[in-house]
Amino acid sequence: MKAKITRVLPDVQLPEYHTSESAGFDIAAGESLVINPSEVKKVRTGLVIEAPAGYFLMLTCRSSLSSKKGLDLANGVGTIDRDYSGSEDEIFIILHNFSDKEVVIEKGERLVQGIFLPVQQVEWEDVARIREESRGGLGSTGGYTS
Repeated sequence: MKAKITRVLPDVQLPEYHTSESAGFDIAAGESLVINPSEVKKVRTGLVIEAPAGYFLMLTCRSSLSSKKGLDLANGVGTIDRDYSGSEDEIFIILHNFSDKEVVIEKGERLVQGIFLPVQQVEWEDVARIREESRGGLGSTGGYTS
């Protein structure tokens, strides 16, 4: 499978798989910056990526991002649609510093992993009711105390 990529910043590194069985490829920061405690900040990657036809690009945290840096993706995961690949559609990594210390990001530091996943769009069937009985609510199958 092939995907198109453009460097908006000419000196950024291309994403890489770091082992022969890696599910995701690492994407690095395209700039150096500081993220203050409790701050949410956009980090440039310097990349525009077009997923192959029938796929989208999902961004997830590298496991070390939370445990070593005190950062996570502000929106949990990033969903990059295939058609978000115009000349101005640079991918940004939106990070939240949940620690009580400022965090320094260095240009070239690997922050997230990208994974191409298939797209399946549905057609909606608008019905009056799906089921007669409801399961309950959060934790309705047990195992949780209130």
